[in-house]
Amino acid sequence: MPAPVTTDSVWETLEKHVFAVLAYVTPAGEARSAGIVYIVADRNFYISTGTDTWKVRHIRQNANVSLTVTIPKRLPFLPFIKIPAAVATCQGSAEILGVDEVDAAIVARLYRGMEVTEEIRRNTSVIKVAPRDDFVTYGIGVSLARMRNPEDARGRVPVAS
Repeated sequence: MPAPVTTDSVWETLEKHVFAVLAYVTPAGEARSAGIVYIVADRNFYISTGTDTWKVRHIRQNANVSLTVTIPKRLPFLPFIKIPAAVATCQGSAEILGVDEVDAAIVARLYRGMEVTEEIRRNTSVIKVAPRDDFVTYGIGVSLARMRNPEDARGRVPVAS
């Protein structure tokens, strides 16, 4: 029986975390990925990065991306026991924006209280990822005991409800 996961429960989980792996494709068709820090706003992911980074260059050529968020799992009082992380992953379309093209409230959350100087505005881009199709999950909405059975731990829900 698949995990009892819902679109809303996945979004609620993703909003509580900040780290993900963003995967994209180079113009030569090679797969690449980068660890990123994100925020969620209006059911889109926002990522701040340097304007001249490889991920910006590659995404300008091909906007199809994948985003994977790992959610740590732990046993209370037994932190030395290694537990696999839960995961949510999705495909999306990425858009490269200037800082001034993004709502000020989103920029404030993205920069976590830092002053957004003119230099930051000049040298920084924001990647907006609009997820599409489904979230594929593992271990979200299930107990640690149920995570041992892959059939029970897997889930799939639409990104939009």
